[in-house]
Amino acid sequence: MIGYLTGKIISKKPTQIMLDVNGVGYIINITISTFESLPKDSEQIVSLHTYLNVREDALILFGFSTLAEKEMFQLLIAVNGVGPKSAQSILSGIQIDELHTALRNNDLSRIVAIPGIGKKTGERLIIELRDKVEKSSDSFEAATDSNYAIKKDAILALTQLGYNTKIAEKAVRTILDATESPTLEILLKNSLALLNK
Repeated sequence: MIGYLTGKIISKKPTQIMLDVNGVGYIINITISTFESLPKDSEQIVSLHTYLNVREDALILFGFSTLAEKEMFQLLIAVNGVGPKSAQSILSGIQIDELHTALRNNDLSRIVAIPGIGKKTGERLIIELRDKVEKSSDSFEAATDSNYAIKKDAILALTQLGYNTKIAEKAVRTILDATESPTLEILLKNSLALLNK
């Protein structure tokens, strides 16, 4: 199984890239978000997490700029009726953190707003992935959220002051969204001000 590749960009387009890895050209299917994370100039060296889809008639590589995106791709293709191409399309139509939140919150309207996703598929995604996403939410946030550590510390401090965990989480998220360079002190101070309004 090919799980990771590092090589020089030979060519790229929004859904596909060719990498020269030690003289071998690998064609890799990518999502729009992975494409947007690639360097502007060709000939640059890049690394991608990869998933090899083995079919009777072909071996197809899918590449991802982050491990979190690859893991979400693997969760998606485990859902009945969602193949690798559909999963690539889903991850190209919604940011991974937004998809994570929509699944956790049973937000069907957000999921069916993804191009190519109908109501039945959206419902199936929520039913089959909600619990899996919930279990992995801490490790997912740690991998995708640069403010993860101070957010956790702020929520912990608020719960130790007697606030309900869900209420503390909501307050901290609200302040984080409105703050450019948050520190633990700013988060706590502003969250307390919000909670005591």
